[in-house]
Formats: sequence, C-alpha cells, structure tokens
Amino acid sequence: MPSPYRALFAAPGSKGFSAAGFLGRIPVSMMGIGVITMISQLTGRYGLAGALSATVALSAAVAGPQVSRLVDQYGQRRALRPATLISLTAAALLLCAAHYGWADWVLFVACVGIGCVPSVGAMVRARWAALYRGTPQLHTAYSFESVVDEVCFVFGPILSIGLSTAWFPEAGPLLAACFLAVGVFWLTSQRATEPQPHPRERKGGGSALRAPGLQVLVATFVATGAIFGAVDVVTVAFADEEGHKAAASIVLAVYAAGSCAAGMVFGLLHFAGAPERRWLLGVCAMAVSMIPLLLVGNLPFLAVALFVAGLSIAPTMITTMSLIEEHVPRAQLTEGMTWVSTGLTAGVALGSSTAGWVIDAAGARAGYGVPAVSGAVAVAVGFLGFRRLKRPAPGRGGSVGQHSERKERHVA
Repeated sequence: MPSPYRALFAAPGSKGFSAAGFLGRIPVSMMGIGVITMISQLTGRYGLAGALSATVALSAAVAGPQVSRLVDQYGQRRALRPATLISLTAAALLLCAAHYGWADWVLFVACVGIGCVPSVGAMVRARWAALYRGTPQLHTAYSFESVVDEVCFVFGPILSIGLSTAWFPEAGPLLAACFLAVGVFWLTSQRATEPQPHPRERKGGGSALRAPGLQVLVATFVATGAIFGAVDVVTVAFADEEGHKAAASIVLAVYAAGSCAAGMVFGLLHFAGAPERRWLLGVCAMAVSMIPLLLVGNLPFLAVALFVAGLSIAPTMITTMSLIEEHVPRAQLTEGMTWVSTGLTAGVALGSSTAGWVIDAAGARAGYGVPAVSGAVAVAVGFLGFRRLKRPAPGRGGSVGQHSERKERHVA
C-alpha cells in the first residue's frame, strides 16, 4: 500500500472501523444481484427478478436517509442496530418465500424490509471526516473508501452469483445477510471512533437535502445509478444468452476492478482546480463509456469495455464526497452522504427494473440501451445544475485538502 494510504491508519481505531465497514458494505454489491440470480434460477422470470431488486433499492432510497438522520442525532450504535435487525428479519422472510414458492407479494414485502439496511459506507466516511476534517488526508481517506467500495463490487458479485449458481439459489443473499450482521455489529461496538451526535443542531434543522448543491448531486446520481443497475441485470442476461451465466460475476468484477484501479491512483494525486469541474468531467466520462456496450458481441469484448467504463467511477465518487463537505452542514454530514447513496440506489432500482423488462421484450443486447440513455440524462442534469455546485453554501462543515489549498492561494 502506498505511504499516503498507510499513514491514514496511524490514527487509533482506524483499522478496526475500516475492516468492519468493509464487511458491512459487501452486502450492497451482493444482495441486488443475488436476488436477480436467485429469482431467475428459481422462476426464469427476469422481469420479476429486476422488479424485486428494484424494490430493495427503492426501499433503501426511502429508509436510508431517515436512518442516517437518526445517526446524526443519536449516534451510530443506537440507530444502526435496530435498523439492521429489521433488514435481517426481512432477508430471512425473502429466502423462505423464494425457497418454498410463496406468492409474489410476499417477496415484495420482504424486499421492502430489506431496504432498511443502513448505509455503512457513509458511516465509515463520517468517522474518517471526524479524524481528518480540513486536512489533505481526508481526500486520501475518501479515495481509500472508494477503493474499498470497488473491492466489494469485485468480490461481492463473484460470491453472490458463484454461490447461487454452484451451490443453491439462495446462497448469495444468505451470505450477504451474514456479512451485514457481522459488519454492522462490529462497527457499532467501536465507540472510541464513533462521531459525536448533534441532537441540538439537528433539532428543527430540516433535511440536508435542502442544500441546493446536494440536490444537484442527488439528481445526477439517480441517473448514474440507473447505469449501474441496468449494467448488472443486462450483463447477467447477456452471459446467460451466451451460455455462460456464471461468467457474469467475472465480467462485473472486471467493471469494478477498473474503478478500483482508478480510485487508487486518484487518491495519490492532489488537484488545484475547482472540484465541480472534475466532477462534471467524470459524469461525462461515465456516460460516454456506455456507448461501446451497444456494439459488443461476446463476453471477452464486454469485459474490456466494462473495465474502461469503470475507470471513471471512483474518481467521480471521490470528488462527490468532497463536494458534499462544501454543501452540507457538519451536523448533517452522514445524512448528506446517504442522500447521494440514496440517489444511486433509486437509480439502480429504475435501471434494473427497466432493463429487466427490456430484456424480456427484446433480449439482452437491446438492454444495453438503458445505461446509454441513463448516461445521457446524467450529463444533462449535471450541466443544468452546474451553477449551484459553483456556489458552496457559507458555514458548511469543512472541506478537504485541495479546497483549503485553493483558498490559501487566493488569500495570498
């Protein structure tokens, strides 16, 4: 690990909460694709599979910010454990309903409950912010966490799809639930690094989403999430049409590996320019990278195209976290980060469900039109809201190193 990343873990407790956060985040990459694989194997209905995955995502989009708001007000331990227990109970119901062939409405009810899963990534980033707020190390920390996100998306689909296809259909979601339980309860047991709650500051303060800059980020990432959700569903269906369904996990892992590599390099760099410009450039790059998917004809070429597409993901996410620090009050930082995740989650729901119906109607190749259109929408929203991102609100929670350096040069 390069020295800037090693230096992050000099802070007491940082290794522990980072490791717990890794385990707690793996289910994010496993559950949706696990539900798709499980239902498609048991019923052969990709439309139902995509709709159930979308239900999980939509439920998380609604519940996630509310859980994070409670975290900002009462602390991670008091808010996360009850929410996780609800999600685990619902996951058990889903597995039983799928295994025994219960009515479809039971599956949907269970997926709604699963959406209560907390945004573990936001919890870990909030701990890093409490340690390194206002320093260049926070940029490195956010970069590291984006790499961890992508590592989860490298191994998560492999575990979920691989176990569900090689062992039994319910194996992927089952393992995801186990990771969630271990990760969240381990993280919340580490009280020394838990950020202080802000009950008085939160009282009557309204939602973090009232910040105009955050509204732009969330709206753009709804369309970006549609890219991710559609790519997942269409890739599984495309691999199935090619006669190698299990290979979908490898192809999706290559997609995440591209983002992981880019995020690792991005974290070693320090930029002097305006972050909102880099953010918009990243959104444009993600959109353009979807076009080659319309032309691929086999799995090897698809893997190459997805690796290239992945190179723009982590840098864009890292820059997004920097912008959130400029546009959201410190007392609402966890909620602000979760709103971006919520935008992604809602987009994943829209993308996966739309792609599922397109696949059922016209086949997997036509399904790749969904992420291409979603990318174009993300670019349009980003350009329309760009002016809001250029005006950080006064009195916000702080900024990462490159913003502080820019202000210092201006003063000098």
